[in-house]
Amino acid sequence: MSSDKMDADKIIGGVPSPLRRKLLLGMAALPAVALLPRGALAQALPTDAVNTTKLAVTDGTVKVGILHSTTGTMAISETGSVQAEKLAIAQINEMGGVLGRKIEVIQEDGASDWPTFAEKARKLLVEDKVAAVFGCWTSASRKAVLPVFEQYNGMLYYPTFYEGLEQSKNVIYTGQEATQQILAGLDWVTNEKKAKTFFLIGSDYIWPRTSNKIARKHIEMHGQKVVGEEYFPLGHTQFNSVINKIKLTKPDVIYASVVGGSNVAFYKQLKAAGIDLNKQTLMTISVTEDEMLGIGGENIAGAYACMKYFQSLKNPNNEKFVAAFKKMWGGESVIGDVTQAAYLGPWLWKLTAEKAKSFDIDKIAAASPGIEFTGAPEGYVRIHENHHLWSKTRVGRARTDGQFDLVYETADLIEPNPFPKGYQ
Repeated sequence: MSSDKMDADKIIGGVPSPLRRKLLLGMAALPAVALLPRGALAQALPTDAVNTTKLAVTDGTVKVGILHSTTGTMAISETGSVQAEKLAIAQINEMGGVLGRKIEVIQEDGASDWPTFAEKARKLLVEDKVAAVFGCWTSASRKAVLPVFEQYNGMLYYPTFYEGLEQSKNVIYTGQEATQQILAGLDWVTNEKKAKTFFLIGSDYIWPRTSNKIARKHIEMHGQKVVGEEYFPLGHTQFNSVINKIKLTKPDVIYASVVGGSNVAFYKQLKAAGIDLNKQTLMTISVTEDEMLGIGGENIAGAYACMKYFQSLKNPNNEKFVAAFKKMWGGESVIGDVTQAAYLGPWLWKLTAEKAKSFDIDKIAAASPGIEFTGAPEGYVRIHENHHLWSKTRVGRARTDGQFDLVYETADLIEPNPFPKGYQ
């Protein structure tokens, strides 16, 4: 672990004024760049040195973009990402900003529409000239903006678990890819539940279809069987026909990758149909605490989720993070896997910019591998050369109060492998 280890207890708490004096006076555990007084970096590193590509950087400020759906069917999932990114930025600004500059946010709404995401990404990069963008949720939105980021050489910090099979100089993937979530989760449920048959159900776009293609291959490779596979449009609310098929086929495991607002209808209708998730094993790779807030814990209790983060994790980093999040966004707010991964984005960008001593995208991309964030709520994370994160895999079981009980976690961090042999 790096000798530049960040003091998680102090950094994650971030905003509260009692910590302000400690943060500004300096702490031995902080990276050396953070020990400099406010304004020192701006003097030591003038704007023409840290910004050679005409980004929106002044002597005192640096502009970034936040690009998520705050309207439409995906708002239920993406609102938490916006909140987490704004919390991280507020904490970073409280510490003095990045390279001596306060972060200013330009927020755009992707409106759950992929062409809109591409249009807004182009605006942020071309017109606003932001130094980084924290955004997207669905793979469809990420695929829509990727050509824009590569054409105009921007940097996207993407927070969602996804299907893998992608790598770009212009993206840092702070969520998990397939080997860390899909394959690890299937192995756990097979061993734990002795599962032999699976029914795959997902929303109808890139991520669920590709994820289930990978899942099917893994299932069949291990001598098990897929007894059903169904997809539904985003925003779909009528699941009675597929629920009847599930009841007829009696799978050992329902494997669900339904996203957004459709989850509310799906889990309520499962319960109404008499499917008890304390008896029928269901594993989801898409429902976090954010979605459970809309679903209602009583409608999904007993289901398993394979993620890298749950709000209920017991560690000092997470306790500070949850407290700070609720202080900023209200005591009733909840934090899911993607929300936590979104929180990592601004911190990783800050650490990378300070290592590179620059906001230039090419220098950020080159400096990213090896960047460590020991203050992550999920625990220590590190950026791999492939721009994904080393992280643990965890399985949680849904409770009636909308939280998860941790039932499994890997002993070690799993190396990201977005192009697993045999699954491409």
